[in-house]
Amino acid sequence: MPDFPNIIVLAIPFFIGAMLVELFVTTREKFKETKGYQPKDAFASIAMGLGNVFLGFLSKAIVLGSFFLVYEHFRLFTIPVAWWGFVLLFFADDISYYWFHRISHECRLFWASHVVHHSSQHYNLSTALRQTWSGGFYSFIFWLWLPLLGFHPAMIMLQMSISLLYQFWIHTEAINKLPKWFEAIFNTPSHHRVHHGSNPIYLDRNHAGILIIWDKLFGTFQPELETEKVQYGLVKNINTYNPVKIAFVEWAHMLKDAFTGKKSLKDRWHYLTKPPGWKHDGTGKLSEDLRKEWLDAMDN
Repeated sequence: MPDFPNIIVLAIPFFIGAMLVELFVTTREKFKETKGYQPKDAFASIAMGLGNVFLGFLSKAIVLGSFFLVYEHFRLFTIPVAWWGFVLLFFADDISYYWFHRISHECRLFWASHVVHHSSQHYNLSTALRQTWSGGFYSFIFWLWLPLLGFHPAMIMLQMSISLLYQFWIHTEAINKLPKWFEAIFNTPSHHRVHHGSNPIYLDRNHAGILIIWDKLFGTFQPELETEKVQYGLVKNINTYNPVKIAFVEWAHMLKDAFTGKKSLKDRWHYLTKPPGWKHDGTGKLSEDLRKEWLDAMDN
């Protein structure tokens, strides 16, 4: 068992220092038009992050156990803990993250945990800490093919942490655009601002972890438009700073939709598997419907 450090826990002092620097920078004149830091919102995000770390000790035991089960009994190859193994893993992990992230926007069962990260109407480094309390217990299924291929579970966990650590710094308005070559290849603050937008044109776009190339390859890329300022949050905001409500309000709404009222078994199942906004009576609007309406309005 390779002895890799828990880099997320080690990075906590860096998170705190970076937020203090960002707070100083964004209080300057040029950022007065942004929402910046709002104390209650920032503390709610930090509370969500701490809860994620504490629950992570339990969820990571389940994840590691599942990875080891696949690795020890079903792996097809044995990829050594070597530099070239980490190079392969970098790309394998990143495409796994892309599909996990995309499905988390397209399937309500996964959205129920992921919505936590989008629930803030502010966008700053504290928003990066607004992490799920439930997703860690089942989202790992998108990475099960990695131990099956032969990547050691410890390698996978380390690379997943590296990806999460990378995504911290892109949650800011203090960085506008980076050099074109970097914007073309990597996920950046500009790309990720789009992802957090509730504007119809920005919904369900830019699901990248580290490399933005996956969005460009699979048709989910949207550049940040100078003519369309990003409005952060949800299509219907939850308007609460209570960490418990933030963590579980969408679970409550989803389960109510699925298991109450007169509906067919098929419709109940669809409330778990269809995208957010779907309704069995046809009155719901999906993000693609809202985007089409927005584009039609722009053309007229």
